[in-house]
Amino acid sequence: MRVKGGTVTRARRKKWLKLAKGYWGHKSIGYKVAKQAVVKSWTYAFRDRKQVKRNFRKLWISRINAAVRPLGMSYSQFINGLKKANVKINRKMLSELAIREMKTFEMLVSISKSSK
Repeated sequence: MRVKGGTVTRARRKKWLKLAKGYWGHKSIGYKVAKQAVVKSWTYAFRDRKQVKRNFRKLWISRINAAVRPLGMSYSQFINGLKKANVKINRKMLSELAIREMKTFEMLVSISKSSK
């Protein structure tokens, strides 16, 4: 008598369909399409975890640049001046200072200008 393996196969397919829950159309119903959709979504998730970091860094840099320009500097001059003055503060905190604590940010700009 042959072994059909119905319970194992059903469990495996249910696992993939559970992962595809909420997908549109046949992607949440058909096993083969659901499996492909889930694997593709994992690919997108992996890629986009990297892109989120990239996008936030771009946002912080543009915020810093926008805050530094009216004070008579460019972003690159500002960062270079901070490095020469040995000020170790990351771009995320610099952008937060530029938004919330303008006085402190202006002090950092003056430090950056004086370290040329």
